[in-house]
Amino acid sequence: MGNKNKIKRIAEVAQFENVIEYTDLEESERPKGIWNSEIFQNQNPITLELACGKGDYTVELARRFPERNYIGIDIKGPRIWKGAKTAIEDGLSNVRFLRMFIDHLHSYFDKDEVDEIWITFPDPYIKKKPRQSKRLTSPKFLNIYRKLLKNGGVVHLKTDSLILFNFTLETIREEGCTVLRRVDNVYRDAPNDDLLNIQTFYEKKHLKDGKIIQYVSFTL
Repeated sequence: MGNKNKIKRIAEVAQFENVIEYTDLEESERPKGIWNSEIFQNQNPITLELACGKGDYTVELARRFPERNYIGIDIKGPRIWKGAKTAIEDGLSNVRFLRMFIDHLHSYFDKDEVDEIWITFPDPYIKKKPRQSKRLTSPKFLNIYRKLLKNGGVVHLKTDSLILFNFTLETIREEGCTVLRRVDNVYRDAPNDDLLNIQTFYEKKHLKDGKIIQYVSFTL
Protein backbone atom coordinates (compact mmCIF):
# COMPACT_ATOMS: atom_id res chain seq x y z
CA MET A 1 0.00 0.00 0.00
CA GLY A 2 1.41 3.39 -1.01
CA ASN A 3 2.04 6.09 1.54
CA LYS A 4 -0.68 8.34 0.04
CA ASN A 5 -3.19 5.51 0.32
CA LYS A 6 -2.23 4.91 3.95
CA ILE A 7 -2.66 8.58 4.80
CA LYS A 8 -6.04 8.62 3.08
CA ARG A 9 -7.24 5.55 4.99
CA ILE A 10 -6.04 6.93 8.32
CA ALA A 11 -8.06 10.09 7.65
CA GLU A 12 -11.14 8.07 6.66
CA VAL A 13 -10.90 5.80 9.70
CA ALA A 14 -10.93 8.87 11.93
CA GLN A 15 -14.34 9.74 10.49
CA PHE A 16 -15.93 6.28 10.72
CA GLU A 17 -18.67 6.16 13.36
CA ASN A 18 -17.85 2.54 14.19
CA VAL A 19 -14.19 3.25 15.06
CA ILE A 20 -12.82 4.56 18.35
CA GLU A 21 -9.21 5.72 18.38
CA TYR A 22 -7.12 5.95 21.54
CA THR A 23 -5.56 9.17 20.27
CA ASP A 24 -8.94 10.89 20.48
CA LEU A 25 -9.66 10.12 24.12
CA GLU A 26 -8.66 11.49 27.47
CA GLU A 27 -8.60 8.87 30.21
CA SER A 28 -11.94 10.08 31.56
CA GLU A 29 -13.55 9.63 28.12
CA ARG A 30 -12.55 6.03 27.56
CA PRO A 31 -15.54 3.71 27.03
CA LYS A 32 -14.74 1.52 30.03
CA GLY A 33 -17.94 0.08 31.46
CA ILE A 34 -20.31 1.55 28.86
CA TRP A 35 -19.87 -0.73 25.84
CA ASN A 36 -23.29 -2.36 26.29
CA SER A 37 -25.26 0.54 27.70
CA GLU A 38 -24.06 3.41 25.49
CA ILE A 39 -22.10 2.12 22.52
CA PHE A 40 -24.02 -0.98 21.39
CA GLN A 41 -27.14 0.00 23.35
CA ASN A 42 -28.04 -3.59 24.11
CA GLN A 43 -27.04 -6.27 26.60
CA ASN A 44 -25.71 -8.79 24.08
CA PRO A 45 -22.45 -10.61 24.88
CA ILE A 46 -19.24 -8.87 23.81
CA THR A 47 -16.49 -10.59 21.83
CA LEU A 48 -13.08 -9.03 21.15
CA GLU A 49 -10.77 -9.91 18.28
CA LEU A 50 -7.24 -8.89 19.22
CA ALA A 51 -4.70 -7.83 16.59
CA CYS A 52 -7.61 -8.01 14.16
CA GLY A 53 -5.68 -6.70 11.16
CA LYS A 54 -8.12 -6.08 8.32
CA GLY A 55 -11.00 -7.19 10.52
CA ASP A 56 -12.02 -10.20 8.40
CA TYR A 57 -12.81 -12.40 11.38
CA THR A 58 -14.54 -9.65 13.33
CA VAL A 59 -16.88 -8.79 10.48
CA GLU A 60 -17.69 -12.36 9.50
CA LEU A 61 -18.37 -13.44 13.09
CA ALA A 62 -20.69 -10.44 13.44
CA ARG A 63 -22.47 -11.41 10.24
CA ARG A 64 -22.93 -15.03 11.32
CA PHE A 65 -23.86 -14.29 14.93
CA PRO A 66 -25.97 -11.11 15.01
CA GLU A 67 -27.03 -11.80 18.60
CA ARG A 68 -23.52 -10.90 19.80
CA ASN A 69 -21.46 -7.69 19.76
CA TYR A 70 -17.98 -7.71 18.21
CA ILE A 71 -15.04 -5.36 18.65
CA GLY A 72 -11.92 -5.63 16.47
CA ILE A 73 -8.80 -4.22 18.09
CA ASP A 74 -5.58 -3.22 16.34
CA ILE A 75 -3.15 -0.33 16.52
CA LYS A 76 -2.84 0.19 12.75
CA GLY A 77 -5.54 2.40 11.29
CA PRO A 78 -4.99 1.48 7.61
CA ARG A 79 -5.64 -2.17 8.48
CA ILE A 80 -8.79 -1.47 10.48
CA TRP A 81 -10.09 0.62 7.56
CA LYS A 82 -11.18 -2.39 5.50
CA GLY A 83 -13.16 -4.10 8.26
CA ALA A 84 -14.76 -0.89 9.47
CA LYS A 85 -15.75 0.14 5.95
CA THR A 86 -17.20 -3.31 5.20
CA ALA A 87 -19.23 -3.27 8.42
CA ILE A 88 -20.67 0.14 7.53
CA GLU A 89 -21.48 -0.85 3.95
CA ASP A 90 -23.13 -4.09 5.11
CA GLY A 91 -25.13 -2.36 7.84
CA LEU A 92 -23.63 -4.41 10.66
CA SER A 93 -24.65 -2.53 13.80
CA ASN A 94 -23.05 -5.13 16.09
CA VAL A 95 -19.47 -4.26 15.05
CA ARG A 96 -17.04 -1.68 16.39
CA PHE A 97 -13.30 -1.23 15.97
CA LEU A 98 -10.91 0.12 18.57
CA ARG A 99 -7.47 1.42 17.60
CA MET A 100 -5.21 0.99 20.60
CA PHE A 101 -2.34 -1.02 22.10
CA ILE A 102 -3.55 -4.40 23.35
CA ASP A 103 -1.60 -4.21 26.59
CA HIS A 104 -3.87 -1.27 27.56
CA LEU A 105 -7.07 -3.33 27.26
CA HIS A 106 -7.89 -3.03 30.95
CA SER A 107 -8.08 0.75 30.55
CA TYR A 108 -10.87 0.45 27.99
CA PHE A 109 -12.93 -2.44 29.40
CA ASP A 110 -14.33 -2.95 32.87
CA LYS A 111 -14.23 -6.08 34.98
CA ASP A 112 -16.61 -8.75 33.62
CA GLU A 113 -17.44 -6.61 30.57
CA VAL A 114 -16.14 -9.08 27.97
CA ASP A 115 -17.50 -12.57 27.27
CA GLU A 116 -14.86 -13.97 24.93
CA ILE A 117 -11.65 -13.14 23.11
CA TRP A 118 -10.44 -14.25 19.69
CA ILE A 119 -6.76 -14.16 18.75
CA THR A 120 -6.35 -14.95 15.05
CA PHE A 121 -2.91 -15.36 13.51
CA PRO A 122 -1.00 -13.07 15.86
CA ASP A 123 2.72 -12.45 15.49
CA PRO A 124 4.39 -15.51 17.10
CA TYR A 125 7.58 -13.53 17.79
CA ILE A 126 9.98 -16.31 16.82
CA LYS A 127 12.53 -14.32 14.83
CA LYS A 128 15.72 -12.85 16.22
CA LYS A 129 15.98 -13.03 20.00
CA PRO A 130 13.12 -14.58 22.01
CA ARG A 131 10.34 -12.12 22.78
CA GLN A 132 7.88 -14.49 24.38
CA SER A 133 6.34 -11.85 26.64
CA LYS A 134 5.00 -10.12 23.51
CA ARG A 135 3.01 -13.19 22.48
CA LEU A 136 -0.70 -12.59 23.01
CA THR A 137 -1.05 -15.87 24.90
CA SER A 138 1.84 -15.20 27.28
CA PRO A 139 1.18 -14.99 31.05
CA LYS A 140 1.49 -11.20 30.80
CA PHE A 141 -1.48 -10.98 28.46
CA LEU A 142 -3.53 -13.69 30.16
CA ASN A 143 -3.36 -11.59 33.32
CA ILE A 144 -4.68 -8.61 31.36
CA TYR A 145 -7.56 -10.69 29.99
CA ARG A 146 -8.46 -11.79 33.50
CA LYS A 147 -9.20 -8.16 34.36
CA LEU A 148 -12.02 -7.89 31.82
CA LEU A 149 -13.29 -11.39 30.99
CA LYS A 150 -16.35 -12.70 32.77
CA ASN A 151 -16.02 -15.81 34.89
CA GLY A 152 -15.95 -18.68 32.41
CA GLY A 153 -15.14 -16.33 29.51
CA VAL A 154 -13.42 -18.07 26.62
CA VAL A 155 -10.14 -17.29 24.84
CA HIS A 156 -9.77 -18.64 21.29
CA LEU A 157 -6.47 -18.95 19.43
CA LYS A 158 -6.20 -19.75 15.74
CA THR A 159 -2.68 -19.87 14.33
CA ASP A 160 -0.43 -21.32 11.65
CA SER A 161 2.57 -21.29 14.01
CA LEU A 162 3.24 -24.61 15.71
CA ILE A 163 5.74 -22.83 17.96
CA LEU A 164 3.06 -20.41 19.20
CA PHE A 165 0.49 -23.20 19.46
CA ASN A 166 2.76 -25.36 21.64
CA PHE A 167 3.81 -22.33 23.67
CA THR A 168 0.13 -21.56 24.31
CA LEU A 169 -0.65 -25.13 25.39
CA GLU A 170 2.28 -25.03 27.82
CA THR A 171 1.20 -21.64 29.17
CA ILE A 172 -2.36 -22.93 29.64
CA ARG A 173 -0.99 -25.80 31.69
CA GLU A 174 1.33 -23.63 33.77
CA GLU A 175 -1.36 -21.00 34.42
CA GLY A 176 -3.93 -23.57 35.51
CA CYS A 177 -6.31 -22.74 32.66
CA THR A 178 -8.81 -25.23 31.25
CA VAL A 179 -8.71 -26.36 27.63
CA LEU A 180 -12.22 -26.50 26.16
CA ARG A 181 -11.34 -27.63 22.65
CA ARG A 182 -8.21 -28.41 20.71
CA VAL A 183 -7.98 -28.91 16.94
CA ASP A 184 -4.54 -29.77 15.60
CA ASN A 185 -5.51 -29.42 11.93
CA VAL A 186 -8.59 -27.26 11.34
CA TYR A 187 -9.20 -28.05 7.67
CA ARG A 188 -8.69 -31.76 8.15
CA ASP A 189 -10.58 -32.19 11.42
CA ALA A 190 -13.22 -29.42 11.43
CA PRO A 191 -13.62 -28.09 7.86
CA ASN A 192 -17.32 -27.24 8.24
CA ASP A 193 -17.16 -25.57 11.64
CA ASP A 194 -18.86 -22.15 11.46
CA LEU A 195 -16.46 -20.68 14.03
CA LEU A 196 -13.28 -22.01 12.45
CA ASN A 197 -13.80 -21.93 8.69
CA ILE A 198 -13.70 -18.13 8.44
CA GLN A 199 -10.52 -17.26 6.53
CA THR A 200 -8.66 -14.01 7.11
CA PHE A 201 -6.45 -12.32 4.54
CA TYR A 202 -3.40 -13.77 6.26
CA GLU A 203 -4.89 -17.23 6.69
CA LYS A 204 -5.53 -17.51 2.96
CA LYS A 205 -1.86 -16.75 2.36
CA HIS A 206 -0.81 -19.36 4.93
CA LEU A 207 -3.05 -22.01 3.36
CA LYS A 208 -1.71 -21.21 -0.10
CA ASP A 209 1.77 -21.86 1.32
CA GLY A 210 0.60 -25.25 2.58
CA LYS A 211 0.63 -24.40 6.28
CA ILE A 212 -1.46 -26.28 8.84
CA ILE A 213 -3.91 -24.25 10.93
CA GLN A 214 -4.29 -25.05 14.64
CA TYR A 215 -6.93 -23.96 17.12
CA VAL A 216 -7.42 -24.08 20.87
CA SER A 217 -10.01 -22.53 23.16
CA PHE A 218 -9.66 -22.24 26.91
CA THR A 219 -10.90 -20.53 30.03
CA LEU A 220 -8.68 -18.66 32.45
